[in-house]
Amino acid sequence: MEISSNLTLELANTPFLLEKRINLLHAIDKVGSISKAAKVVPMSYKSAWEAVDAMNNLSPTPIVEKETGGAGGGGTKLTSYGKNLLKTYEIIEIEQKRFLEKLTLLTDMDNGTMKTIRRLSMHISARNQLFGKIGDIKRAKVNAEVSVVLKSGVVLVSNITNSAVEELGLEVGNGVVAIIKASSVILTTVLDLQTSARNKLVGVVTNVKKGEVNSQVSVDVGDTDVVVATITTGSVESLNLEVGTKVCTMIKSSSIIIGK
Repeated sequence: MEISSNLTLELANTPFLLEKRINLLHAIDKVGSISKAAKVVPMSYKSAWEAVDAMNNLSPTPIVEKETGGAGGGGTKLTSYGKNLLKTYEIIEIEQKRFLEKLTLLTDMDNGTMKTIRRLSMHISARNQLFGKIGDIKRAKVNAEVSVVLKSGVVLVSNITNSAVEELGLEVGNGVVAIIKASSVILTTVLDLQTSARNKLVGVVTNVKKGEVNSQVSVDVGDTDVVVATITTGSVESLNLEVGTKVCTMIKSSSIIIGK
C-alpha cells in the first residue's frame, strides 16, 4: 500500500497554491502568455484568468503581471515574488513526498498504525538543533566525518558510521540538522585553547540562566546560530560568564548527531 496526497497551500482558509495552478504558473513563466499557458496545462482560457486573479487577490504581493511592449505587443510574466513562490512550493513538495514515503514504510494496516506513526512526530530532548547543509563527507573504513555548514558559515564536524550515512542517504548539499545535547558542550574563556575536541566555535554569551547546581548558557556563534551549554553554576561563577563575554564552545565530533 502506498500513501499519496496532493499538496495545497491555503491563505485565509482559501485554496491558494495547488498543483494545477502551479503548473499554470510554470507554463506562464515559460511561454509568457496566459492564453498559451492555458493550452499547455491544459485548461480553459477563462479558468486560467480566474486562477491568476484568485492568486493575485489572495497574495500580499502580485504573482503575475502584464508585460507591455515588445515585438508581440506584450504578454504576461511572473514577478520575482511569483518565481520565489514556485521554488518554495517545490521545496515543500519534496518534503511532503519524503514524509509520505516514510509514512508508507511505517504504516501497518493489519497490526495497527498509531504506535508506529507517532515516531514521525517524535520530539527530542536535545537542546541544540542547528540547521545547515552538508559541505563534505569523508569516509574511512567504519566511520565518516560529515561537515555541516551552518547559515553563519560556521562548520560543525560530526563523526557517524558509514551505515548511518547510507541509511540517511546523505550527500553534499543536503539540508540536515546537527543535534547536540547541551551537556555535551564545554565552555572556556581561553579562545585558543588546544584540545582534542574537533569543534571549537568562538562566540558571545547572550543569556545565562542560573540554577542552584547547574546553569544554562547560550552562546551566539554567528548569524543568530546559538549553541546552548549546560554547565555547573560554580563553573559560570569561576569563569565570570555573563552576557557579552567572549567564549569558545567545544564539542566532540562524536557528540553531534545528524538528522535529516
